[in-house]
Amino acid sequence: MVKDLLNNMYSLGIGAASYSKEQIEKTVHELVKRGDVARAESGALIDELVDRGKKAQQEVEDMIQGRVRQLLSSMDVPTKEEVQALQQRVDLLEQKLVQTEKETDA
Repeated sequence: MVKDLLNNMYSLGIGAASYSKEQIEKTVHELVKRGDVARAESGALIDELVDRGKKAQQEVEDMIQGRVRQLLSSMDVPTKEEVQALQQRVDLLEQKLVQTEKETDA
């Protein structure tokens, strides 16, 4: 029953980012003491829950990054690449201006 609750919690990704490996180990060891999980299964369960937590955390981070990109795009905020391209154009124009000034002064 408790094992199913933990599995469901991690399947849904709820609290995945906030659960550290130590917290998971503590919870699983409590389940072993109560007899809800066999000692032989505890290591595999810990590894599985930690892995699920990492995957859920990565999914949340990816979702947030995607949403931020959408928001910035909808606000017409330039991307890093667009800013770099503009910087290169400005640098080139500055070089041409300096060269033109040198030719004019000569």
